[in-house]
Amino acid sequence: LIGPIDHVAVVVRSIAEALPRYEVLFGLRPSEPPREMPVQAVRLVFLPTGPDPAARIELIEPLEAESGVARFLAARGEGLHHVCFRTDDLPATLAELAAREAEQIDATPRAGAEGDVAFIHPRTLNGVLWELVQRDV
Repeated sequence: LIGPIDHVAVVVRSIAEALPRYEVLFGLRPSEPPREMPVQAVRLVFLPTGPDPAARIELIEPLEAESGVARFLAARGEGLHHVCFRTDDLPATLAELAAREAEQIDATPRAGAEGDVAFIHPRTLNGVLWELVQRDV
């Protein structure tokens, strides 16, 4: 139904302030410069964690005070935002999860940073937001 973990996302107040800690403490360097996703009102950067180019940490920073990520940050502070799993067939995975009564935030895929994505509500899986991605690459 789902594949391996694609990334773990951490919400931060500022990528510019958080990034040096990841670089100094763990030697993690971005695979590319931070970029903005205006549709989701975030700035993001991926930090590869090993030889698998998809095993990464994603730092996400809100761009707008009223965005979902900004509300999350205001309510919970910096920290774990979501865990993302890969899937080869996102529409089929969503249909199967709906049949199993998973509470979906996205009933249909939407554009993400690197392919189509959909989110499963934290109420479904013990308070953790889950993202599914069907990667373009």
